[in-house]
Amino acid sequence: MMDAAEWKLNFQMKTNKFQEGDSWRLQFDATLVPNSPAAGWQQYIRSTSARFRCCGCGRRWPSNHVMVVFHMRLAGGHGVVRVRALRQNCKMCSSAAMAQPNVTSENIDILLEHLVEKIRMKCYHEDLGRQGRPPESLEVQNPHEPEHCEGCQLGICTGR
Repeated sequence: MMDAAEWKLNFQMKTNKFQEGDSWRLQFDATLVPNSPAAGWQQYIRSTSARFRCCGCGRRWPSNHVMVVFHMRLAGGHGVVRVRALRQNCKMCSSAAMAQPNVTSENIDILLEHLVEKIRMKCYHEDLGRQGRPPESLEVQNPHEPEHCEGCQLGICTGR
């Protein structure tokens, strides 16, 4: 299960440095549709590594192909970022609900670092011209399985 409080606290610490007077908030939105931001919104999609746990059988597995979708908007000094981390199915339990990713603190930090760079570029029109650090990979024993990946089903996964 994702720790929303950790994501929000880390995001607040990173966005406190933005233009004085602007406030930003992060909200999780499971209905976010990749490649379909609402009018006036910008999109950023990034892959990361995470662990999953099946709610049916309790099986656990790591993945280095977990897609996270961000939609962002700055209007009147108020910024909002909606975030959706895509899920995966257990390959042993066809009836179990898709599992939410559990992203490490280090990878949350890296994701939000990249997000803040994108906000600066897309909402403040800054030219940063650099690439941030990649997510920490997990040791994975099996190949990525597109039929169990929500990102692959939505056509945005980098693991295909």
